[in-house]
Order: sequence, then structure tokens, then C-alpha cells
Amino acid sequence: MEAAADNQSPSSSDVDVTPRGASSAVLRALQLIQYDDSDSKLQAAKEIRRLTKTSQRCRRLLAEAVIPLVSMLRVDSPQSHHESALLALLNLAVKDERNKMSIVEAGALDHVIRFLQSENINLQESATAALLTLSASISNKPIIGASGAIPLLVNILKHGTTQAKVDAVMALSNLSTYTDNLTVIIETDPVPSVVTLLKSSKRSSKTAEKCCSVIESMVGFDEGRTALAAEDGGILAVVEVLENGTRQAREHAVGALLTICESDRCKYRELILKEGVIPGLLELTVQGTPKSQTKAQTLLRLLRETPYPRSEFQPDTLENIVCNIISQIDGDEQSSKAKKMLAEMVQVSMEQSLRHLQQRALVCTPTDL
Repeated sequence: MEAAADNQSPSSSDVDVTPRGASSAVLRALQLIQYDDSDSKLQAAKEIRRLTKTSQRCRRLLAEAVIPLVSMLRVDSPQSHHESALLALLNLAVKDERNKMSIVEAGALDHVIRFLQSENINLQESATAALLTLSASISNKPIIGASGAIPLLVNILKHGTTQAKVDAVMALSNLSTYTDNLTVIIETDPVPSVVTLLKSSKRSSKTAEKCCSVIESMVGFDEGRTALAAEDGGILAVVEVLENGTRQAREHAVGALLTICESDRCKYRELILKEGVIPGLLELTVQGTPKSQTKAQTLLRLLRETPYPRSEFQPDTLENIVCNIISQIDGDEQSSKAKKMLAEMVQVSMEQSLRHLQQRALVCTPTDL
């Protein structure tokens, strides 16, 4: 699909266009898109799609094609026009803030929402990709949120194709950064579908990163926390991203777990601990982003503390070892010393992690294997 191709490195054939050639092609496309006959418009849309696939310069030069392209999305336009015009608009919007805004201002959003509900799978995928790109604009976030698109994106997250689901969760991640959209998103109960997508994704992927971004936003609500805890393997999936995700994904994952634990420590502490989170948290205190390090240290303290006097624990229990390590890392210790302590902690926690894996293996059924 075109949206997927947009994220790939351009081939030499895609970009080997001289400035003079590009200008001539741009002028021809702008002329064709103004003609009344449908064949010329369709040819122009395809040409604009091609020219703007990899060229930021062409996206600027072809900005005036936005309005006639949007007009091709109307219900009374030939169906053959819809996808070509939508993909041309999608390419025009990539990495161009002004075009993103112009496309929404020209009335494209109503048509995109209509296509999200289409039985045409290709059109539905293209519309989802278009919303992903348009939702990256700060100015567009409140408009898209108020348009009714969010419930449709969640529906695609539940029932769409694999590519559409990935684009939908990324669009929801974009939209969730605008506060007023969060209430709308949480009302659609997206957490189960996001967790399902997360569990099927590679933990170090961009998809996992965006899933954790949405989860971090949703667990700020009681409904989101309840949904994540109730989802089979939900917290475990977040812990696995904390261990193996990208730096940004790990930051979202530890942020989500911290928010959950802070909301009701007594309710969620054991749920988080039983998924073997300690080694990953300790690694984050040394190797994570500054935000991850702070959040990991705070979460470790919450997981460490108990209502019982510390004297009831032996000096070398896991909790007291964690306490000792964190108290030393809190200062301006050298990185090498912190890493050495981390290695010692991982050694101590191996037995606990092994027990956890054995317990998980015992509940597996033959169909799980």
C-alpha cells in the first residue's frame, strides 16, 4: 500500500528527477487537475501521487492541488477517483504541516470518515493511513477528535486488516496527546484491542511503542487501569516492552506501570511484581532515558515498600537488595559502578525469574505450544 511505501527509503528511480523535469511534471499535473473531464483528473491524481511520494519540494509546489483533489472525494465522484485522490492527498500531507492543515480545511475529513466505514478494504486502509498522517498536526488533533473519527479508528483496531490496525493505533497515539481527546478515546474501550495488537507485535517495534503510548494515556483513567488488569497477559505485555522495547517504548511502559501502581498500590503491586518486572526496572535506572530512570526508581520504591517492619526481612532478600541498590544509584554515582551493581542484582534475581517462567509454563495448554 502507498502509505507503507512512504515509510521506506526511496529508490534511485523514485528520486532521479532533474529540477527542470520535476517543474515540468508539476505544471502538467496542476493543469490536468483543473480540467473538467474525469479522465484528466484521474490522471492528474495519479501523477501527483507519484511526484509527491518522495519529494518534499513537489509537495510544496503541488499544494494548490489540495482543493481539486478533495473535490474528487465527493460521493457523486466516480468511485475510481476516490482512492487515487486520497492517496495523492496522503502523499501531499507527509512531512508537510501546511498541507496537513489545508487538507482538513478543504473539507477532506468528512470524506475520510466515510471511507473508514467503507466495505472496500483498500479504501478503508487508505483512509486510516490518511488519518494517521493528518493527526500528526497539532492543529488537526482537536478537529479530528471532534469529528467522530475516534470510535471508527477503535473499530478498525478491532476488526481491520493488520496494516489498518497498525495505522489506527498510531493515529490514536497522535490524538491522545490532545487532552480533550482522551475522554473520547477512553469511552470507546480501546485497551483490549490495543493489548491484543501489542501481544502480536515484536516488542522492539514501532507498533509496540505506539501501543504502549496509548496504554500509558489510558491508565490515567480508572477504566483504563481496570481494562488492562483484566486483560489476560496485559500487564505482562507491558513488562516485556519495558525489558525489550525501544527507548521511547520503555519510557511509555514504565510510565504506565508507575501510574497504575500510584493509583492504588495495594491493588496493583502484586499484579506487577508477579510478572518479573524487577530486573527490567533496574536496567532502566542505569540505561533508560532520564524520564525512564526517574520513573523506574520511583516504581521500584513503591514495589519495595511493604506495610511490615523491615526487620522481618532477612538482609539479603530481594526487596532489601533492591532498596540498597536504589539508595546508592540515587546519588551521582559513576555509570560503571551502577552497571556493576545491576549485574549483581540480575544474578540474584535469576532464581526468582526462573520460578516465574516455570509457573507460567505450568499453566500452558497444548494449544499454547
